[in-house]
Amino acid sequence: MGASSAAWQRLPRQTQDTVFAVAVVACVLAPQAAHLPLWGSLLAAGVLAARLDLALRGGALPGRWWLAALLATSLATTYSSYGTWLGREAGSALIALLLALKTLELRSQRDAFVLFFLGFFSLLTAFFTSQSLPTAIAVALGVMGLLTALVRAHMPVGNPPWRPAVAVAAKLVFLGSPTMLVLFLLFPRVPPLWAVDGEALQARSGLSGTLKMGAIADLALDDSIALRLRFTGAQPARQDLYFRGPVLSQFDGQEWTQAAPAHTNDVPVHTGLVTAGEPIAYEITLEPHHQRWLLAIDASADAPLVAGHLPSQSADLQWQSQEPIDSVVRYQARSYLQFQYGTHASASQLRTYTTLAPGSNPRTVQWADDLLREPGLRNASAMALSDRVLAHLRNGPYRYTLNPGVYGPHAADVFWFDRQAGFCEHIAAAYVVVMRALRVPSRIVTGYQGATPNPLDGFWTVRQSDAHAWAEIWQAGVGWQRVDPTAAISPWRVDQTTRLSAPRSTLAGTLAKVSPQTLASLRAAWEAINNGWTQWVLNYSQSQQWDLMRQLRFSSPNWQDLVSLLTVLAGAAVLGGVGWSQWRRRHQDPWARLQTRLRQRLAQHGFPTAAHQSPRQMAALIEARYGSHAAPVCQWLLRLEHAHYGPNPGEHALDALLAQWKRLPWPGLAHGPGPKTRRTLAQAQPAPQGMGPSAIATQADTTSTSTP
Repeated sequence: MGASSAAWQRLPRQTQDTVFAVAVVACVLAPQAAHLPLWGSLLAAGVLAARLDLALRGGALPGRWWLAALLATSLATTYSSYGTWLGREAGSALIALLLALKTLELRSQRDAFVLFFLGFFSLLTAFFTSQSLPTAIAVALGVMGLLTALVRAHMPVGNPPWRPAVAVAAKLVFLGSPTMLVLFLLFPRVPPLWAVDGEALQARSGLSGTLKMGAIADLALDDSIALRLRFTGAQPARQDLYFRGPVLSQFDGQEWTQAAPAHTNDVPVHTGLVTAGEPIAYEITLEPHHQRWLLAIDASADAPLVAGHLPSQSADLQWQSQEPIDSVVRYQARSYLQFQYGTHASASQLRTYTTLAPGSNPRTVQWADDLLREPGLRNASAMALSDRVLAHLRNGPYRYTLNPGVYGPHAADVFWFDRQAGFCEHIAAAYVVVMRALRVPSRIVTGYQGATPNPLDGFWTVRQSDAHAWAEIWQAGVGWQRVDPTAAISPWRVDQTTRLSAPRSTLAGTLAKVSPQTLASLRAAWEAINNGWTQWVLNYSQSQQWDLMRQLRFSSPNWQDLVSLLTVLAGAAVLGGVGWSQWRRRHQDPWARLQTRLRQRLAQHGFPTAAHQSPRQMAALIEARYGSHAAPVCQWLLRLEHAHYGPNPGEHALDALLAQWKRLPWPGLAHGPGPKTRRTLAQAQPAPQGMGPSAIATQADTTSTSTP
């Protein structure tokens, strides 16, 4: 460690600054690496590695033709990847590449300032793709690095130490934090100025508006968080937590889709929902999923209270927003675990839920016909037929797996008679197919099932790996009833005693084997911290802003109150800055303050001096003009310099000098210099700018004829 530090100190100033700037650029681009195309990350990494090598070897920077070729390559590949140079993704990628390329023409201070400007702008684009806590930490580190490099660029020539630059950068961050906090709390909350496109979760667990049974050979569990909830009253059992999402009722033989909406937001939907028992109240923090659905526990009779959204409920009890959920949303809801709905559905309405594509899954249809010929099932109810199918699942060789393989066109036939294995979507879809073949109205419901409580913050976490599919069947006089066929095969998938988990990293897997409790504690702590970031930062919305205004004694806060408060705070900040400046002026370094008073006194007597002149230089000039009449003043000036630059400086010496200052016999400074002193004045010219105090004192020694 010591050898590497010594080697670093031996590097020239320019090399140190360049290496640090390249490292800061790499830190700035790191949060965006996962969102750039592979070629973009490789190109940026190659450019930064080449620039680092040139800096350490002292090699020449590439010429303009090389730079032009790299720029053309960046533009062409960006256009080929995105089809444009504009927009959020293409623009962010292009800025990242330009930032990396700018390091190849880092020759002057002006180039450094352009690099820093692009770096700050690139940090902003990192939040276009992610606003998570790790991204915020990476951006904060990038800001600190850019500020340190910027302060370093303003330092004088030579090789100054790095610690003062880091200290100044930290001080700037500290001084800017109050302004940042006020703007965060009180700046008007408006919807985002850009839209975030949704990405299909193909071959990964999670919700989707469609289901293509048998098209996925392997399902990769996604361990990311879908939503968090906190109960404000009684907490239900985990096996009762069914979060209702899209309901799939249209089937073309290959794919299940949602039915076309039969309502608008202006026309209320009469679901016939009848509830019983006490409701459970809770608050949900929903992660962005770029769809319209608002998840709630089955079944919610009242619209969720979502700021900025007008929820509507479909005929199948699914709550939806007018706009896609593209940011973190927090809302309150109430649900009933005991409910009944759809009792009075008409035959025409139910016809959709008994339809099968002609010719699809012939073996399943034949099996259903055989079941209807059994003596005990000829006139059986829907629930009796369902119990017969569930018993077949429970007692047969069926199993729950995440890698069932590709089924082919007749997926239900393959599940029932060939593979006899699948995950919840396979099981639910195969169940609904056979129930429709039994002439029982049925459909698939998708959503999430179960949740995991965090003992540190009291929130329950629902992950994408908790995505689930179950079924609903309709029975006369009862209406729609939930049936979860997966529970017949794998009860542990529902009762939460055991759950499949996403593959862990090598470190996490090793820690889980050595100390599972430690891994669980670390995970709970991190999720509690991340949840705090989500609740207090990402989800700080307009409603929370109004709540803050009410706490500040604004009875009915509005935009005018917000602007007035910001104006008052801005004025207070200006007055505070002025007061701070005045305080600093009065509480500056005692030696500098005394020297300033000296210049002012000399200027009053017609003897102006420059700010960079040392006391010894001023003594030489005064002695050259006034001779022995100015001896007390000259000796006092030499003592003043010794009090600051001498081997044992101290403020007690300044106190004595201040007392002497008041008793000094000032000479008649109104007279001009005589012929004898013109030569001495020419010799005592001001020292060049940038010379240190010791050099100024040395130069003054060659011009002064007085001794202390």
